[in-house]
Amino acid sequence: MFKIKFLILCIVFFIINTNLFSKENDYFLTLKNNKVNVRYGPGFDYKIKYIYKKKNLPILVIDKKDNFRRIIDFKKNSGWIHRSQLKKSNSLILLNDQVLFNGPSKFSKPLAKLLKGRLLIVEKCKKNWCNVKTSDYKGWILNEGNWGIKK
Repeated sequence: MFKIKFLILCIVFFIINTNLFSKENDYFLTLKNNKVNVRYGPGFDYKIKYIYKKKNLPILVIDKKDNFRRIIDFKKNSGWIHRSQLKKSNSLILLNDQVLFNGPSKFSKPLAKLLKGRLLIVEKCKKNWCNVKTSDYKGWILNEGNWGIKK
């Protein structure tokens, strides 16, 4: 009886630790092109599930197999993308409305209110602030509640 309980405890412990470590390996990349196919599986033999039509869209890589990466986007859509269609993460999507500031402080001059869902190009980040640009503005936002950059 003791051996069975011990075995069950070891299996549960292994499963919990495996899940914890797998989350640490997740990382963000961005789409390299304006048209990127997302497939049902990790290969060109799998059918196309849907097509992204937004360059620089940040996605979260959760798995890899050969030259394909399994991804999730900010709307929880998932699938497989060939690595040639991905590049190092340099963008984020606002998950909440935010104020764009002139400097990395809430006491600096506010420049604009950016609405939820806006795609921003990241120049650099320091501490909890990111220097970003849009088609109209350039400034600093607080890196809280954004999709595409890990703290």
